[in-house]
Amino acid sequence: MHIIYGGTFDPIHNGHLRVAIELREMLGVNRIDLVPCHIPPHRGDPGGSSEHRLELLKLAVAEEPGLGVDDRELVRGGSSYTADTLRHLRDELGPDEPLVMVLGTDSFSGFDRWQEWSVIPELAHIILVSRPGPGLAPDSMPSRLLSERWVSDIALLHTAPAGCILEVEPPLLDISATGIRERLVTGRSARYLVPDAVLARIDELGLYGRNGNEHRG
Repeated sequence: MHIIYGGTFDPIHNGHLRVAIELREMLGVNRIDLVPCHIPPHRGDPGGSSEHRLELLKLAVAEEPGLGVDDRELVRGGSSYTADTLRHLRDELGPDEPLVMVLGTDSFSGFDRWQEWSVIPELAHIILVSRPGPGLAPDSMPSRLLSERWVSDIALLHTAPAGCILEVEPPLLDISATGIRERLVTGRSARYLVPDAVLARIDELGLYGRNGNEHRG
């Protein structure tokens, strides 16, 4: 089974990492790959460049062998469409290997506005991670898709290459990249919200409004 967890990671933080580790253990796999997007088609430009976000992500997972980084969307360039990424992975893995993408329920609520959204369940399973919020509108296309493809048994993701949607509620840390950026811009501490090595590098590079040494206070 091959699992990808995509996102802007702007910047990577402990909430992202904790979810990835929880899912790796829950699914009984050796590794989950985090896939930073180049140009997110459904939000504004990231605060950090693709190169800097990738560097921070590699720092964050450097001492965790169960987490990896897949930079294919940055290498490909252009807008980062999930359907394209899954096609490339499916070509590499072959038709029978289970492929899984991780997605928050907040993102899934707008799933039918994604590029070629209807082909995505044919290419991969989807794991929905519950997020705070109002949930899916009952009459929406994402809600109907969930009801059609919902499964409760993790084992089904191991036995089919694609097509299932599994909802999970791993322990979540109440951390957001937006909140971290706001802290950094206003000079407040982000210690223990992101890995220390990541915060130190943010200071060195002066990213997100940092002017150096603020993480020590």
